[in-house]
Amino acid sequence: MKVLYIGGTGTISSSCVAESVAQGQDVYVLNRGRTSKRPLPDGVTAVTGDVSNPASLKAAFEGADFDSVVNFLSFGAEDAQAMADLLDGRVGQYVHISSASIYHKPVRQWPVTESTTRRNPYLAYAQDKIAAEVVLERAYEERGFPVTIVRPSHTYDDANPPLPGDWTAWDRIARGDELVVPGDGTSLWTLTHARDLAVGLAGLIGNWQAIGEDFHITSDESLTWDEIYGVIARTERVEPRLVHLPSEFLPKVAPDWFWSTLILGDLAHTAVFDNSKIKRFVPAFHATTTWSEGARRLHAWRAANPELTRPDAGTDAVLGRLVEAHHTAVAAITAPAS
Repeated sequence: MKVLYIGGTGTISSSCVAESVAQGQDVYVLNRGRTSKRPLPDGVTAVTGDVSNPASLKAAFEGADFDSVVNFLSFGAEDAQAMADLLDGRVGQYVHISSASIYHKPVRQWPVTESTTRRNPYLAYAQDKIAAEVVLERAYEERGFPVTIVRPSHTYDDANPPLPGDWTAWDRIARGDELVVPGDGTSLWTLTHARDLAVGLAGLIGNWQAIGEDFHITSDESLTWDEIYGVIARTERVEPRLVHLPSEFLPKVAPDWFWSTLILGDLAHTAVFDNSKIKRFVPAFHATTTWSEGARRLHAWRAANPELTRPDAGTDAVLGRLVEAHHTAVAAITAPAS
């Protein structure tokens, strides 16, 4: 199998590239050639190109012959249409990386299956991903464009903790500071290590029965947010100091913080997935990395890479502001009537 990854050095894509190499696939990676903390493994052929530049992208495909193309850098209807037009008749399979955030919010029932209605009125990112899926599904139905859609959920690797606030949030827990958990901390959430997802995705490459199909690929382990943060605290051998704030307060307290909208439109909702479909198509897929193991791996990476995991002062200020908002709200509620 000759496969081209568009992207390939990100949190998810780097693990997928490594798994494709391990499976003996002939792997190419197209990106802008910038230095990354996740270098390409041996055996990968680098292709320089800019997915946002149509001329650059077209030049990268001139004279090329790929069995599969996996695109981690498609985010809306326009670029989905451009890829369908560019690759029509030129590849045997186009794997489009979408997102599990597209599933109906608020959640009406769980576990979520691939047939769950797509609707997320809170999150523009999810709306764009839905629009891209619609374009590609139409291309498959009308002209047989060989698309396979993959929807990761909240996926992390050893270098990127799956937390609102990233390493800064981890650092607050490690040093014993208070940290806000949106909602009451009891909604269920699914975290997936990228090396597990990679087995499922690499198994779909060249799997011709997967053309015209869609898949989410997640862990089967679901934890509450209080448990997720509690595991980090135990890993750091501290007591967690968690406080809670309604999710809808976050955009009001921190309107400039990227995570505020993402929490309200995705992370605040229970996310439990039925992975039966990916297991039928890729029998080798089975998520084996528990969050307890994942947290230990992150802890080890943080200890080995202090220069890359330092807390960010601006993010720390936002997280502190959320804590203050919690205490202000509690004080207002408990204050005696005048």
